[in-house]
This record gives sequence, structure tokens and C-alpha cells, in this order.
Amino acid sequence: MTEQETEIRTFEDLGLSKFVLAAIREMGFEEPTAVQRMTIPPALKSRDLIGQAQTGSGKTAAFMIPILERLDPRLKKVQALVMLPTRELAIQVAEEAGKMGKYSGMRCVPVYGGQPIDRQIRALRFGAQVVIGTPGRIQDHLQRSTLSLEDVRVAVLDEADEMLDMGFLEDMESILSKAPVERQTLLFSATMPPEIKRLAQRFLRDPLHLSANPDRMTVEQITQIYYEVPERDKLEALSRILDVESPKVAILFCRTKRQVDELAGALEARGYRAEALHGDLSQQQRDRVMRQFKEGKVELLVATDVAARGLDISNVSHVFNYALPQSPEDYVHRIGRTGRAGKGGIAITFVTPQEYRDLHLIQRVTKTTLKRGSLPTREQSLDKQKENIKEKVKKVIDNQGALSYEPLVMELLKEADAGAIAAAALKLALEGLGSAERNPGDELAAQGKDGTTRLFFSIGREHRVSPQEIIRMLSENAQVSGKVGEIRIFDRFTFVEVPSEEAEKVIGSLHRSNVKGTRLNVSHARARN
Repeated sequence: MTEQETEIRTFEDLGLSKFVLAAIREMGFEEPTAVQRMTIPPALKSRDLIGQAQTGSGKTAAFMIPILERLDPRLKKVQALVMLPTRELAIQVAEEAGKMGKYSGMRCVPVYGGQPIDRQIRALRFGAQVVIGTPGRIQDHLQRSTLSLEDVRVAVLDEADEMLDMGFLEDMESILSKAPVERQTLLFSATMPPEIKRLAQRFLRDPLHLSANPDRMTVEQITQIYYEVPERDKLEALSRILDVESPKVAILFCRTKRQVDELAGALEARGYRAEALHGDLSQQQRDRVMRQFKEGKVELLVATDVAARGLDISNVSHVFNYALPQSPEDYVHRIGRTGRAGKGGIAITFVTPQEYRDLHLIQRVTKTTLKRGSLPTREQSLDKQKENIKEKVKKVIDNQGALSYEPLVMELLKEADAGAIAAAALKLALEGLGSAERNPGDELAAQGKDGTTRLFFSIGREHRVSPQEIIRMLSENAQVSGKVGEIRIFDRFTFVEVPSEEAEKVIGSLHRSNVKGTRLNVSHARARN
């Protein structure tokens, strides 16, 4: 790592415009990856670059940020061209570019095979500053004169070795020859076969060679498991796994500060001892959280990647990737928080059906295989809780820690037998004091009263929400036609009883919606003590 890279800790250190900084903050990026620290500074100075970096190391931001800083949004002509080997990658990079350029006035058009070319032609005629596409389709547009490269300032060849393997060498050469000679060219490739070196010698001007060698990509003694979970079901899935696994000390990783706060609040509402750790906390707050975590007063630490850097915690049994990391490099950093000092550890990753490409990338780059897990059922979760209570009761008896309660038990024995008293005590311990008012047939998971289901909403008094607003939200946004039951509003969350037959519709309609500037999390409420 160079002295300059050591000085770069945040994106602010790169001297980026406020428009780019605002966009990448919104995306949840807090700290540049190794390839970004290495690439962005010289790229901002218009140097041609050859970057040897693995897929998934953060290359998209490494070349898109310098592009955005060089664009003239007032000029409705193509100023940057990005070539990629596949349509899937072109779509993904275009989506990321769109997010990064949200406040820069940049318009991006992806062009690739498999999509009607007429649609792309109309988009290009409308005006775009950045074109991202596959060499074959870019060539089609050049031959039809629907794409001009005469104003291109930056050309990017990403995954150049893969484009070579797919037979795109002649297309790449032809396309680059049609762009201005004085342009900036950035070439990224995981490997450097002779043909790529010759291509670089021909089209790049005095390029700077950079190599981003990933950190150790194998982590021994860590059991790595993934679960396929839709986004809206993640909290329920996490709760079941926590109940069954019963981790004594665990770190849960999210990509953004907002997601950290939402998850920590939701876990607290379900009875878990959870605390949030991210960059917006003061040093005093951070010290308090870490002290409680190390003392065992907090069992679950919910954190961003940056906030968890440098933590020296030796007894973490589980790491949860509640949201996939930005890169395989970050994945290795995360799971390395467990399995320390020769001990075993468990790393659990949640993957939505849309994220399988990212999962395969992590496995390929880290040269490891994650085992697919089957989510525990609610019955298994409840059985495990009962087992844990049983062990705790036995421990209290062995340590004679309940002697002060014996007079109370003697009084109760006058009104009920010992078995009923013990069962009632265990029910209170397992389900909380509120369980005393529930009927025996009520489900622990989410059952309310009179045919209603109890849901958890991640907004409360701090968001200045009222019962009337909750009812209006249910009626107008979720089209709830039945009678809404009890609404209990707390500081950071709310419990709402809705008609059971409409519970899933409410979750589907309102989960992840925006309410008063907050991303709403809606899920089944569960009691746990």
C-alpha cells in the first residue's frame, strides 16, 4: 500500500464533488475498497490505467467515480464508453452507474444483445453522456450510425480478459479506434494474457500499472452457510436462526447505517439484546456499546463494515451477513470476526433470489463453497427456546439461586399443584409477562385477538406517527378492509393488530415503503424473553 493510499480513509479524502459524495453515501458506501483507493486518485488526474483486479473488488465505482467527475452534464453527447463482456454485467453496471450519477445530471444508456435495438436507438437519440454495453452491440450501433464516439473523453474496458475469451478482441480494437486519440483509457482485467498486453500497448498512453491483490481469501475453521430468503422475510428468518443457534456473542452486518438502526430496533422489539454500531455514533456512544458488548450485556452487535473495522473481540461465535457485502474482500473481512484464536466459528449469509450472481462471485473469488441451509420452522424455534429455559432452570436449582422465591411458591401451592405452577412460570419466562393474558390456543409467533395478527412496524413516537396515520396507511396503501385491532406505539416501533387474512397483504404492500423519510420494516411480531 502506498503512502497516498494509507492517507485515503474515506471518499471525502478523494476530494470528490458534493453530488458524487451524496450519491455514494445514499448507496451505503462508507469507505473506499483497496482497488478504489488505488485507482481513483490517478484516474482523476486523467492518467491511463491498467488495473489487475478481481471481479467484485469494487471496480465499478473505481472507474465510474472518475467518469462522473469529468462529465459535462450540459453536453447531451456520449462522453464516456464502458465495454463489458455480458449483458448481465452491462445491466448491473448501468444500474450502479445510475445510482452514482443520481445527483450529477448524468444520463446512462445500456446497450446489449437480447433487447430490441430500436428501444436503444430511441434512448441514444434522447441524449446520454455514458454508454455501457457489450462490444457486439456497440459495434451494431456504430455501423448503424446511431452511436457517435467523437466526444468520448473516457473509455473503459472492464473484464478485458473475459471479453478476449468470448472472441471480442477485434470488436474492442475497432471500437477504440473510432474514439478520439486524446481520450483517457482505463483497462481492468483479472489476468494479463499476451493479447491484452498488446491491446494496452496499442491503445493506452503511458499507462500506470496497478495490481489490487485481494486479502487472504480462505478462512479456515469457519462453517459458512447461506439461506435463500426474500427481503421481506429476513427478520423472521433471522429470529428463528437466533432462537435455534442461541449465539452468545454475534455480529450482524448491514450495508447502510439506516439498515443497522432498523435491524437493531426490530431485534430489540423482539426481545433480543441488540445494539447498533455505525459511523454516526459519537465516540462516547461507541465506547458504551463496545463495553456492553464485551461484558456480555449485549448479545447481538449490528454494524456496518466500517464501524466493525479494527474491533478486537475474540469470542464471537457467529457472524451474520444480513445484507450481502459490497465485495468478496468485505465478505472475508466480515467472517474473519469469528473463528479466531484457533476456535471454530459460524458465518451465516442471507441471499435474496436476485442475489445469486453475487453469491457465486463471492464463492469464486474466495475459492470457497457456502453450504445451503434450511430455515428452522417456528416449532423448532419454540422447542429450542424451551430447551434453553430448561437448562437455565436446572442451573438455577443447582446453584440454589431461587431460595428467596420459595415462600411465594408455598403460597401458590395452596391454590394449584406444583406442575401447574412450574408450567405457568416457564410460560412467563419464555413468552413474557404479556402471555398471562393470552389464551392457550394463541400462537406465540403473531396471533392477536379476535382473528387478528400482530405485526411489527419500525416506526414510533420518534417518527411522530399517530394511530390515525397508521390506520390511514393500512386503508389507503394496503387496502385493508377489515377491522384494525390494537395499535401500540413505542419510541422506535409500533405493534399493530390487523385481520389475519390480510396480514400478508399488509406486509407485501408496506414493507420497505417510505414513511416520513424512513424506510419502513413490517414483519410478524414475535414475543421472546
